[in-house]
Amino acid sequence: MTPFCRADPNADTTGYRFWESGFWASHLEPRPYHISALFVVDLAAFRQLGVGDTYRDSYQSLTADPSSLANLDQDLPNYLQRAVPIYSLPEEWLWRGTRCETWCGNASKPRAKTIDLCNNPLTKEPKLEQARRIGGERWRRVDEELQAALAGGSASRAKEEL
Repeated sequence: MTPFCRADPNADTTGYRFWESGFWASHLEPRPYHISALFVVDLAAFRQLGVGDTYRDSYQSLTADPSSLANLDQDLPNYLQRAVPIYSLPEEWLWRGTRCETWCGNASKPRAKTIDLCNNPLTKEPKLEQARRIGGERWRRVDEELQAALAGGSASRAKEEL
């Protein structure tokens, strides 16, 4: 998992970064809050250490409170970092900035390996529109190929251009 942008945060979304104050800040200290959109798992170690059981047990106890784990895929691994450490992937592995203009500042975008089309609380722009805007010509070609395939047409020309 990658931590939310720490090196180049987007100042416009400071008020939305719930992990920087309150429960999450005190619970995680000094660990970062991670996003779950990209992760790498050593399955052999995961199984050997019984991490699945740890997650299941914690999930069962936490879900008794309906306000717990509002964002389960992220909250549970972050909540359990003391018992099941998260080894942070470099932030540039999953950039969350101009792509959806949310968490990262624009200065870090050139180093991005992947771009997360996340929900932007400021603009509420749909993800497909983000992809068109951010992906430019390359996205347009990929989208045309997909649309042609879905329509049952030939996308060979679009494929050759890729």
